[in-house]
Amino acid sequence: MIPDCIPFSSIPHTTRLFSDFLSYSPAVQPFFPHPPDASQVAAQSTTVPHGTQINIRVADVLTKQNRAWGASEETLSNIQRLRDGAHAVVTGQQVGLFGGPLLSLFKAASVLALAKQVESAGVPCVPIFWMATEDHDLAEVNQSLLLSNDFQLAPFTLPTDGKPDSPVANIRFAAGTNELVARAAEVLGESMAADYLRECYREGETFSGAYAKLFTRLFGEHGLILLDPADAELHRIATPLFLESVERAGELDTALLARNREISQAHYHEQVKVTDESTPLFALVDGARVPIHRSNGEFTIRKERLALEELKRRIVAAPENFNANVLLRPVLQDYWLPTLAYIGGPAEIAYFAQVGVVYEKLLGRVTTILPRLSATLIEPRVERLLLKYGLEVPELFHGETQLRDSLAARALPSELKLDFEHGRLAVEEAMQRISESLHRLDPTLVEAARRASNKMRYQVGRLEKRAAQAELRRNEILTRHATQIENALYPHRVLQEREIAGLYFYAKWGPDFLERLIETAQARCPEHKVVRLG
Repeated sequence: MIPDCIPFSSIPHTTRLFSDFLSYSPAVQPFFPHPPDASQVAAQSTTVPHGTQINIRVADVLTKQNRAWGASEETLSNIQRLRDGAHAVVTGQQVGLFGGPLLSLFKAASVLALAKQVESAGVPCVPIFWMATEDHDLAEVNQSLLLSNDFQLAPFTLPTDGKPDSPVANIRFAAGTNELVARAAEVLGESMAADYLRECYREGETFSGAYAKLFTRLFGEHGLILLDPADAELHRIATPLFLESVERAGELDTALLARNREISQAHYHEQVKVTDESTPLFALVDGARVPIHRSNGEFTIRKERLALEELKRRIVAAPENFNANVLLRPVLQDYWLPTLAYIGGPAEIAYFAQVGVVYEKLLGRVTTILPRLSATLIEPRVERLLLKYGLEVPELFHGETQLRDSLAARALPSELKLDFEHGRLAVEEAMQRISESLHRLDPTLVEAARRASNKMRYQVGRLEKRAAQAELRRNEILTRHATQIENALYPHRVLQEREIAGLYFYAKWGPDFLERLIETAQARCPEHKVVRLG
């Protein structure tokens, strides 16, 4: 059964670029050469090189990495298939605490669903999940939001050891971690999810190691391949691409600045700001991730200036000390992998509008990008509350105050609600008769009657709203229900998928929950889905 859908036009903060991309309108097509159509992905296999020496070397690294995380036979078999010449479909995400928000599971489910679809078209294909371990935004990844049994928010942050601005791959969990993880496991309740949490998140473990071990346990039987780009051998494989990207940094800047102008002229937003001093690489300096700038034919790393040849010498000598910025990252991914398509969220899709020119310059092709599964999950207890108050999910997007007012208005005593309804009808009928009489007497007074009618309607509505607020103050159960609905479906006025940890739902619904997500990702609704659990 295809789940209910909510148009993205009803979802807060949906950009025009993303909406036009979904419909593949003519205005957006210059920035995306391939339509967001999963049925056309398999056809890309004729143009994407596969089974290359680079692919084989990368497969060796993936075998080493995934074995270290406890990979399943299904995953190791898929890596062997990649080595033997299978294509790949890829998604990726930051290594968020406790597996990150629900959208991380949505991405994994989406790439598994797409790999199945490509396979069914007769093209050998494996699913790969790129862990963004070279990001250095620790504050963004070191947070997880769980829900208690009564839908209260339970936020978690773990203590860490590491240098500021260091890639999260190098950040380790510090003393006190095990105790906080035990508390998080209590919130989840006794379950496989709680067991996994205690096994994976321990003092001394890295963000990337804990995340990889958790996802290995969650998706092992599905054959999902995990990739950690911070690996030194992968950087050695990437050395030619790093060298070319700095040699052609000026050319890439010119192309990106021209593309940004085209995007602005089409009245879309630029996801990444680019200047004529930008380069596509970061350098690691004393453990911190530092952007490399370019001016007057020289490059700058912090305050140090160096010529192109010296920068190239350093890249060759220690490629592990360099990594890609956000506009080179997708190209690096597809330099390593025979990628047919990448699955991303709205922000990543906006990146791809810019990244296309980098793809063309460095790879000579542009990878297809498809939108990930987007959904709100409704548990039975929350659904009963929605039904009790006659609420629809989009009503939550109007804000906490309006939701509470709406609940309170619907909870007013039926007799009082009927009185207000009779009052409104009486005003309408009386003012209609008055307007008709005034029209016969003096038509110039009809407008005054209309204004008076509007004022009376407003006053009746205002009085009803005040009555509802009084009911809200009086009724503690109503207040509690409003809080529970908000926390479960629109916490912090943000989509559930961006806030609530996916592990919370796995704890409640078990491994079958992931099967449900994969099935949902295969459904043809291109909009935001509403999935009723249970």
